[in-house]
Amino acid sequence: MALTPGKGLFFLSLVFIWACQVTSRTLHDASMIERHEQWIAVYGRTYKDNAEKERRFEIFKDNVEFIESFNSAGNRSYKVSINAFADRTHKEFRASRNGYKQSFKNRWPASATTPFKFENVTAVPPSIDWRKKGAVTPIKDQGECGCCWAFSAVAAMEGINQIAHKKLVSLSEQELVDCDTKGEDHGCEGGLMDEAFKFIMQNKGLTSEANYPYKEVDGSCNRNKEQFPAARITGYEDVPVNNEKALLNAVTHQPISVAIDASGAAMQFYSSGIFTGDCGTELDHGVTAVGYGITAQGTKYWLVKNSWGTSWGEDGYIRMERDTRAKEGLCGIAKDPSYPTA
Repeated sequence: MALTPGKGLFFLSLVFIWACQVTSRTLHDASMIERHEQWIAVYGRTYKDNAEKERRFEIFKDNVEFIESFNSAGNRSYKVSINAFADRTHKEFRASRNGYKQSFKNRWPASATTPFKFENVTAVPPSIDWRKKGAVTPIKDQGECGCCWAFSAVAAMEGINQIAHKKLVSLSEQELVDCDTKGEDHGCEGGLMDEAFKFIMQNKGLTSEANYPYKEVDGSCNRNKEQFPAARITGYEDVPVNNEKALLNAVTHQPISVAIDASGAAMQFYSSGIFTGDCGTELDHGVTAVGYGITAQGTKYWLVKNSWGTSWGEDGYIRMERDTRAKEGLCGIAKDPSYPTA
């Protein structure tokens, strides 16, 4: 069928537009492929075959587009960025990184060994950072093992051990993963910080990380290494639930194990600023509150140590908004805090 000059021009315009769109997509994909290759080199990622690499590239591309869209919106007090988890779906990420088992707590509530001793604290400084006081070990990485509960409990124990004995020792998460298996703690399959404290008490201490290094997998308990505890605790206490003031009183005196809802997509890529959500209060991740403060703009925050390595967050830390209207605190941070005593 012959085209009239007008129709021919219209048809050529459509072809031109289509060609531009195809070219744009091709250039975009080529640029994204290069970014993926650079990311692979930075994080040392390897894939079993080309099919796996292609699948991971598509996930990487989706995540980069989410990150760029989130930041360009400019309506948040925090930023997200490409990190070591950029080729993981959010479902995969949560399955391997979030191991706090709230269901265990709901079925068998743990009872602290002594009452909350910071009830009537009045001398609360405007800010505190236990890192500056020498009570926090460097950021660790739990890897592809859902034992955040062990890292949270160990960080709190490292803190109180340094405060009580003036000596900071990196303690063994792997001992908890391998040996604390008779109750509600199940290594890489999840657990509770209170249960970890119970085990440590019954076990008469916890050995050092140097003696019992982290392996990122469930293993058999090495009783020989257990015979050399590097630190002990006398008990543990639960902070009154849904009470950020009580949590503040506690953090004034030592690092505190807390659980949060880390299910939001932005949490996977948090990089800087005061985190304000999105998150609920269905606790699924154990972390450690190691301080608090207030920004120059007047925003109050919790300083929280995570166990996802230093490529995540502010060199492994997150600042979470404090004194929110929610009684549970942002992401449920005030729902289930506890700490060991020495």
